[in-house]
Amino acid sequence: MSDPVRLGAAPRLDASLLPERPVTRFAPSVTGPLHLGHVANAAWTWALAGLCEGRVLLRLEDHDRGRFRPEHEAAILDELEWLGLAPDEPAVETFRAGACAYRQSDHPERYEQAVERLRAVTRVYACGCSRRELHERTGQPAGEEPRYDGHCRERGLAPEGRGLRVELPDEEVAVTDAIAGDLRQRPASQCGDLLLRDREGNWSYQLCVVADDLAEGVDLVVRGADLLDSVGRQVLLGRLLGRERPPAFAHHPLVGDAQGRKLSKTDGDACVSAQRAAGRSPAEVLGEAAALTGLIEGAPALAPAELAGAARRLLSRA
Repeated sequence: MSDPVRLGAAPRLDASLLPERPVTRFAPSVTGPLHLGHVANAAWTWALAGLCEGRVLLRLEDHDRGRFRPEHEAAILDELEWLGLAPDEPAVETFRAGACAYRQSDHPERYEQAVERLRAVTRVYACGCSRRELHERTGQPAGEEPRYDGHCRERGLAPEGRGLRVELPDEEVAVTDAIAGDLRQRPASQCGDLLLRDREGNWSYQLCVVADDLAEGVDLVVRGADLLDSVGRQVLLGRLLGRERPPAFAHHPLVGDAQGRKLSKTDGDACVSAQRAAGRSPAEVLGEAAALTGLIEGAPALAPAELAGAARRLLSRA
């Protein structure tokens, strides 16, 4: 691939919106190797945690069992150690030892219980619609997120072999992001009733991340700007699950290619493994990822112990 670029404007951080001594998390999906975009997210996560004297949890998001591969998990753990990024909880070795409270597939009961809590306060129903059918029915372009139109809401379908959706209240959510600024979203119009489980039985990202953040006490969510659209729906879903106060959010710029596309796990040259094979040091890879997303200026080598200082310098540039 060509040289990676930053997607989005230079970030401006409002530290007044960050909690004191927060609990945040680095939560890669276990569907492929780490690349510079993941390293950038890790850099921001450890930087903001260090700035606020907080803690970083490591969560392995393997809810998509169709795309999960054991070798991806092993590589992620190895590459985090190579980068020198040690979570406060749990130790990396805990994942290697077997079942772990921070691996999603090891606690499916959490999501089952979350669905039961949702049933007690709103409508949860089976849905037989495929993404293709939804695009065809609504006329939305295939590349866009389809808004669910409620087609199965009153059909009373049996759940076997079907997805599961929750009806969201038709409310506007207002959030001020520590990097992206003021957000106003109405999820009922934006995405419609939210998918909780797909037709293959995989729990959805939206349900898992909200249930996990609530159970693990996460009060600061640091992630890329491609997930800004998820803020409103996750705030509403958390409220339905009993979370009175949502976490603080900080959505940083993305790493992309020269065509303006977000890096994917198929961009082999940007993978951490390829960077290692090319002879680059962990500090060089961390520094490049931090520079590409505006956490630091230039692209110097950057050690994990310097990340909190990078966040402080960012504040002084605002």
